[in-house]
Amino acid sequence: MKIAIPVKDDNLNFFPNAGHTPKFAVYTMTGSGMFKSFKLDEIKQNPRNDIDHTNPEADHACDHSHDDAEHIEQHNKMGRVLKECDYIVVEKACKNTARSFTSEGIKLIKYNGDSLESTKILNELSSKFI
Repeated sequence: MKIAIPVKDDNLNFFPNAGHTPKFAVYTMTGSGMFKSFKLDEIKQNPRNDIDHTNPEADHACDHSHDDAEHIEQHNKMGRVLKECDYIVVEKACKNTARSFTSEGIKLIKYNGDSLESTKILNELSSKFI
């Protein structure tokens, strides 16, 4: 089973806004119950080119006043780049971001905790990955 988590950089710190994240860390989950473990497979760049990835600390909001075909296509790139994933962990995701994942069969798992470490987050949420 593959799980994506939005991350700020190669330090694998969780990035709460899935649609504006600079990167996605893709993990494979193995085992079951208390023997579940997560192995980092790869880090993928967010393929959207309509947002500024150089300032990940800025408070990004998606402007849906212009939900034209190109704007929606920018979101859809994320779903396609993660299409091998079963789940994605998110704190925030706009309607187009959520749709980009669900249209590829990727289930969204909400995270509201305080941790920024992706492996800790995955372990906290491990019971939600079936």
